[in-house]
Amino acid sequence: MELESALKDCSCALQLFLNNRFADALALLRPRKSESMYHAMGYSSILVMQAAMTFEPKDIDTATTSLRESLQTCQRFRKKSGFMETIATFWYGQPTENFTEEQIHAELCYAEVLLQKAALTFLDESLISFIKGGMKIRHSYQIYKDCQDLSNVLEDSEKQKSTYVHFKGGVNMGIGSFNLMLSLLPSRVLRLMEFLGFSGDRELGLSELREGAASDSLRSILSTLTLLMFHLYITVILGTGEPNLAEAESLLKPYVEKFPNGALMLFYTARIALLKGDFTFAQENFLACIAAQEEWRQIHHLCYWELMWAYSFELRWKEAYRYADLLCKENKWSQAVYAFQKAAILSMLPEKEAMAWGRMWQVDGLRMRIAGKSIPTEKFAAKKAQRYSSATPAKLPVPALEMMYVWNGFTVVGKRPSLTQNILATLEEADEELKNDPNPTEYHLDDRCVIQLLKGLCFRHLGCLVQAEDCFNHVIAR
Repeated sequence: MELESALKDCSCALQLFLNNRFADALALLRPRKSESMYHAMGYSSILVMQAAMTFEPKDIDTATTSLRESLQTCQRFRKKSGFMETIATFWYGQPTENFTEEQIHAELCYAEVLLQKAALTFLDESLISFIKGGMKIRHSYQIYKDCQDLSNVLEDSEKQKSTYVHFKGGVNMGIGSFNLMLSLLPSRVLRLMEFLGFSGDRELGLSELREGAASDSLRSILSTLTLLMFHLYITVILGTGEPNLAEAESLLKPYVEKFPNGALMLFYTARIALLKGDFTFAQENFLACIAAQEEWRQIHHLCYWELMWAYSFELRWKEAYRYADLLCKENKWSQAVYAFQKAAILSMLPEKEAMAWGRMWQVDGLRMRIAGKSIPTEKFAAKKAQRYSSATPAKLPVPALEMMYVWNGFTVVGKRPSLTQNILATLEEADEELKNDPNPTEYHLDDRCVIQLLKGLCFRHLGCLVQAEDCFNHVIAR
């Protein structure tokens, strides 16, 4: 199949996907997935997204099989190398001369599929799978660098071809994503990764992704979504800086205009509103996102998580509990966190507090492991829940607000002074209860410190810096 025709088909499939017609997108790509690298890559990419959302073994197996077949399809179009060339490529990368138009696209598609296969490998909890995934990522990164070198040395006549913009957009997306994500690693780990040949330059990563997002290429949406994920989630959760909401809105605007009922567009519109502190508008758009499609219910689960927090920020615990309960029943991403979150919200409702104890007992048994290691948020939840089943059981004073802090939610609710005041009032009430407790537990001091920390955050966001400092000093002094 001609490269240009394959790209047109994949572009049509992408339009279907963004219009919530996920099955139709797969149906369009399926017939030619064994004869076209782009059909193969697009088809397996959708299955990978589905597997990552469901965590169902059958979906993971289906996606893994499709990725294996896609790699074989892409391999058929790659430049053939002899034994010595293969050895040289392993050490020095792919030489950049004498590539055909089809071969350079095959390199790019192979790198993308290999990276997806590596990501899926991490869903297996064994150490061996973790190592295999790391090796695949290293190989994928090397191919992306080779593609970047190819892009730099191609003749102008090659760059004038209609397919080049799609190749360049893929290079932007790959190099940009690698640099951006690696730049988030701790400095010691980053130095090790750079020694192994990776690059973790955040500004370069953002620049490449912005160039890719601005291009009229098949992969421009991937660059856009990566930037949105960085601005709207990573910077917030990791606390690496203020999210660039203006850029996020600018990136999203053309897609909102083109796909006004697209689930992804509604979701990110709602997320931007949430980070601005407009919780009512955010809730409306998350609900609209849920109503927009039924085919992929896992997108509903993303909305449930966000709605749970949107209502929690407003201290509307019954509404928040509803979505925490739905996550526990329907989603498999992190059952330990969901169970803890559900119990934490219940504990904020005096009439339901007794029910929270039973939920807390379940948390530790629901933990997942990746390469033998616990997920940090699950480890935190299990550690907190342990006190409910200890020899001298004791409740957590404000577990839902503590989890809000863990997910950096105070930076979000801090944009609404009235709601911050309400949270502060809840904390002061809990603090007063602890101070007057006639039978303090062994956790009494820890609980007081947690409350002082959270009160300090509230005061800081309210501009009461002296009171905030007093709270933080209280914690340090203990």
